[in-house]
Amino acid sequence: MPVFRRRILIASDPTKNGTRYRAALEDDFHHFKVELLVQDGLIASLHGEAPRHPYSLCPSAANQLQLLVGTAPETSAHGVMRKVDASQQCTHLLELSGLVAAAAARGLAQRRYDIEVPLRVQGHTHATLDRDGTRLLAWDVQDLDIAGPPPYSGLALRQGMARWALTNLTEDMAEAALVLRRCAVISMGKNRPLDAQRHAKATGACYAQQPERAPLAFRQVGSTWNFTWQPQQLCQDDLSWVAFKD
Repeated sequence: MPVFRRRILIASDPTKNGTRYRAALEDDFHHFKVELLVQDGLIASLHGEAPRHPYSLCPSAANQLQLLVGTAPETSAHGVMRKVDASQQCTHLLELSGLVAAAAARGLAQRRYDIEVPLRVQGHTHATLDRDGTRLLAWDVQDLDIAGPPPYSGLALRQGMARWALTNLTEDMAEAALVLRRCAVISMGKNRPLDAQRHAKATGACYAQQPERAPLAFRQVGSTWNFTWQPQQLCQDDLSWVAFKD
């Protein structure tokens, strides 16, 4: 059974200029990196990279992260969404930046998320999230709704879940739930012939999908990889700067 997989790694490193945080995210469709420096309680610098990306303009979206420089990191990873226009950002670079900023605000030395979402069968799948090597979430998902277990039963993945999670869960659990929510949604891309696209669709949902950019955001054919039987390859080149090992 094909499985969508995502891994997220975050690690801190004290320097003479402050604390540096490095993060990497890799899944079937993306490989992004973020480096953030916190100095005197503020984000002093923030840089993003896109080693593997679906559209040609994705790497230039990293420049948009500069809007977060000079702001204070928040303990809620969702806090970055209130500081910038998310539709003008790369969704995954912005969310990764939020996770790094939250780790900095909480004083975490490192963090790791491993997510698995098997290919849906008649619309059903069982999505799981491990944090720092421990199973934290396991959802039965039907199409774009969570069937269970409570308290997630009946939640729509695309409508109102962020608001519900931020209101009803601790910041730590809300963070994990929204990480799994994103994966449960984008995992459906494994059923689609993504390389048949010529360029991004002008949905306005993210940086590359803005109407003025979409015709120039060309599909990077071959950028989708399959980690179903090789989960250990996720972020393999990034593991050198974290203590976690497979």
